[in-house]
Amino acid sequence: MSILDLLPVELIAVILSELDLKSLITVSYLSRRLHRVVSDATLNPWRGPISRNLSSGTYEECLRSLSVRSIVPRQNWVDILSTARFDFLLFEATLPNLPESTWEQCFKRRFLPGWMKWKKEGKWREVFSKMLIRLWHRTTTFCTVEEAWTKYIVLNRNGSANLLEGSSRTFNPLAIFNEMKLQNNLAHLETSIRLVVQLVDVRILAFGVLTKPRGSFLVNKNARAFLRPPGAITQSSDADSLYDIDGSRRTSLQSSIHFELSTSAMGDYSTLTHPQPMPSHSNYPMYTPGGGDMRWLGSRELEDQGRQWVGGLMLTAQLTTAQTRIPSTEGPELQDLDLVIGPGRGQYASLTWADLSAIAPWMEEHLLKKIDGPGLGN
Repeated sequence: MSILDLLPVELIAVILSELDLKSLITVSYLSRRLHRVVSDATLNPWRGPISRNLSSGTYEECLRSLSVRSIVPRQNWVDILSTARFDFLLFEATLPNLPESTWEQCFKRRFLPGWMKWKKEGKWREVFSKMLIRLWHRTTTFCTVEEAWTKYIVLNRNGSANLLEGSSRTFNPLAIFNEMKLQNNLAHLETSIRLVVQLVDVRILAFGVLTKPRGSFLVNKNARAFLRPPGAITQSSDADSLYDIDGSRRTSLQSSIHFELSTSAMGDYSTLTHPQPMPSHSNYPMYTPGGGDMRWLGSRELEDQGRQWVGGLMLTAQLTTAQTRIPSTEGPELQDLDLVIGPGRGQYASLTWADLSAIAPWMEEHLLKKIDGPGLGN
């Protein structure tokens, strides 16, 4: 009897989960016991190597044909379909046969709720595939025939919010916000841009003005409530380590940040799962350490160097590709102009009320009025 036969299957599964995909496939055919362990949906040693493939962005060759292997539990394909690159799913991977309920789950985990408008007819697998094709089409061409108008949301300092739209062909959120600043006598102040949350195919950006206002009537309390959910987190240091958007470590600053989750926030906020954030924002709406979550800059009273958000806060959804993750300016990464200037930063998707409710449900009690279109909604 070998030592392997003496080990419990749970420990064997943990050991096997440390292998790469190719090695795990090879090991699964070495003995009947290993074959049974690898095929067990409860033990599921495939979760580890699949997760490492998806987070690294560099996929092993055997991931393409993983669906043809009966030893791989089908539940792993929920993670693959929800987080893998859309070009890989479209042109490289062999997709499995899954129940309609699973395709529906994958759709809701990957895409914004507002994209449900495309589910008019047909099965969930068909709709999921069509959405991937739309993403590829929008990010590789300037064609806007399927979505001629791009919607965005403005949170006003009076407690209301407007759902506005602009032509998709010429949509430039930075130019739109500069016009908003001009109308509100804020043109002389610098535009601040923050990455709110990074999803699989899009990232939500917030455009606003940070300054030390002359009076409290200029402060946009909704902007702060949106970017820093009240009571969600407390920050006690200023330094951090920077990570790429996919969660891999890149460089280190002074020292690590220590964050404490307030006890009241534990019951008030739940981690976003539909849609599912990338690892850099896995704890959203709570803070995710690592450098990708740039909503908290500074600590407590020194946040944003004591400045406050004034005027309107513009929210939009930017389509992302591999190029989007490459720094493009000499300024700070993952904030301000680095988010909107450079390759892979020119395509946007509509952001609707349903999307706002999904990524920031606590704003329902902060917003006094939701207005479709410009104006005060009278």
